[in-house]
Amino acid sequence: MRVLLTAFAQDAHLNGIVPLAWALRTAGHEVRVASQPGAVESITRAGLTAVPVGEDHRMDDVIRSVGHGMLLHHLDRDYLENRPERLSTDYLRASNAILTSTFYPQINNESMIDGLVEFARFWRPDLVLWEPFTFAGAVAAKASGAAHARLLAFPDLFARTHLELRRRQAELPPELRDDPMEEWLAYTLDRHGAAFDPDVVTGQWSVDQMPAGVRMELGLPLLPMRYVPYNGPGPAIVPEWLHGPPERRRVCLTLGLTIRDTEFPNAIDLDEVLASVGDLDVEVVATLSETELAGVSKVPDNIRVVDHVAMLALLPTCSAIVHHGGAGTWATAAAYGVPQVALGWMWDAIYRAQRLEDLGAGLHLHSEGLTVDVLRDKLVRVLDEPSFRDGAGRLRRSMLTAPAPNEVVPALEKLTARHRPATAGL
Repeated sequence: MRVLLTAFAQDAHLNGIVPLAWALRTAGHEVRVASQPGAVESITRAGLTAVPVGEDHRMDDVIRSVGHGMLLHHLDRDYLENRPERLSTDYLRASNAILTSTFYPQINNESMIDGLVEFARFWRPDLVLWEPFTFAGAVAAKASGAAHARLLAFPDLFARTHLELRRRQAELPPELRDDPMEEWLAYTLDRHGAAFDPDVVTGQWSVDQMPAGVRMELGLPLLPMRYVPYNGPGPAIVPEWLHGPPERRRVCLTLGLTIRDTEFPNAIDLDEVLASVGDLDVEVVATLSETELAGVSKVPDNIRVVDHVAMLALLPTCSAIVHHGGAGTWATAAAYGVPQVALGWMWDAIYRAQRLEDLGAGLHLHSEGLTVDVLRDKLVRVLDEPSFRDGAGRLRRSMLTAPAPNEVVPALEKLTARHRPATAGL
């Protein structure tokens, strides 16, 4: 069958679709990966066939102008901790309106959607798999008659919040049931001769890479899949210093791709982070770019600074990791059974970090509470208390129980045939 995968042009979100794209390709299916032109190099360096569509999004410009206000509204602890039932309906309505005005249509700009629809109508995919913010994939599927599903690489917090809003609005008078996101999607679909359906928001089903205990059960059709680490198109090289075991306990320190590659604001004080580990009897490997280092006053002697290192080579040698809370870093560390100190501070990073702590696989430190002493104490606990290594091992084993991407492909074939009967037998 023909499978079209799509994600907006940001590596942290694109990376989550790569392993399944590989699996589909090795199973003999025709695979294309569509995104804005800015992602073409990342797609092709992953060994996949890229389809550039439309113009690059300008999310960085939006963040510069209104990002602070957007983030402030989404820093409510009940929102971040996946407790939308504790939020007021007005708050949920405002959240939905802010995301629709400043985020979703920006990363799914009209030129991208139009280009994706045009390609889908020409290529006629049987299945469209879309990163959960890239609603352009659902629009293209509806416009071309393909089956479609979301491919989740992080907990489904945004769908959870939207479903809570829709549940409440069903109890309100009709004049109060407006939904800016659905209105935007209905308008977009109408431009391409298609009608709105709720599955444009949720997918006909979802492929979920989160392990049990972290995955959000929303009552939607779900296909679990094991998370297979892929950390981006950077050079996947094992350096000489990783050819043997470390002389001391090794700690990975990383702030992730998004902060480095965009102008997304970061609440983490890097000087405090480095100072907190500088006097410990550990070897720290810090993945920091020249730009990130420019704001650092001192790099302690026990810290090895590298611009990039393959996490799949580094993390199996680590006793712990300190990181920004990002989805890819969190899941990669979990996949290798490494105890974590997660500095989550926004959106689903808080939920992930808290579930990590609840499962005994690490500790959460909100960036607002970051001080040298607090971070040092949490890292020492994670390194010295065996329970965290045990908890991280349990989380790793839980992840390994889910089917690998290659094992998921037959289920995708059946689901595609069910949702698009004309593809049966392809």
